[in-house]
Amino acid sequence: MDEEQDYPTALGAADRDSITLLGQDLAEDVMGRVGFGELAFWLATQRRPAPGQTRVFEAVLAALADHGFTPTAIATRLTYLSAPESLQGALAAGLLGGGSRFLGVTEDTGAFLHEVLAGLDEPPADEAGWDELALTTLQQRRESGQRVPGLGHHVHKDGDPRTRRLMQIAREEGQFGPHLQLFAALGRVHPQVLGKQLPLNGAGVCGAALADLGLPVELLRGFALLARTAGLIGQLAEERRHPVGNRIFLSVDGNNRPVPPDPTGDDPTGHDPAGDTPGGAP
Repeated sequence: MDEEQDYPTALGAADRDSITLLGQDLAEDVMGRVGFGELAFWLATQRRPAPGQTRVFEAVLAALADHGFTPTAIATRLTYLSAPESLQGALAAGLLGGGSRFLGVTEDTGAFLHEVLAGLDEPPADEAGWDELALTTLQQRRESGQRVPGLGHHVHKDGDPRTRRLMQIAREEGQFGPHLQLFAALGRVHPQVLGKQLPLNGAGVCGAALADLGLPVELLRGFALLARTAGLIGQLAEERRHPVGNRIFLSVDGNNRPVPPDPTGDDPTGHDPAGDTPGGAP
């Protein structure tokens, strides 16, 4: 039995003569008038961002777009080497690697900060109050054996340049909210608990900034993947011009070393893949 179905959406819809997006005429009101970063924010929240929010959001996208030969980039290049007819497969391979150590740190940090703030009756009134909250949070995480997302970086051991710049932009635009306040406090006080100085990494500060923009914390990894998609397209374009994928493959293949079977699963090199990045890498 055929029944008329109704599927309401505030996103894209089309009829014979027009396309509507977010209540706007796509051709006349959006194309050529709305930037892609602004549109991405608008699509996710169904509210048009203020110019200052767009600037912070687009700064986050720029910060996360590319960070060199990360595992996501290598996976994309090697998949393209293996299946050059599948551009979408190469992109997907890189995006699937967005997890707790790379890219996923953005969502992990935003969700962690959001959880701490949700437990407060009201946010601290001054820097001393934020530092006290950060100390308590760090001590609780350490006692429970949990890492603090957003702390540490495998390259920028003396400070991630993206962190300082994004905090500056957020302050300039009046978007330095409680998530960034708490994240900054964690950066100030963590040596008292951890016994060493670690940088606040760029992926973490991006998560804090996105949360302060009011974006759903459950979607923060999606924005990191949106940014990295642009970077991976760049990686593929460069791979076509100046290929290195085959050299990476041959370097590993030509330098493998047979070892006896290890039923314990221990790494015979003693290597710690996390290094000194308690909260992951970019």
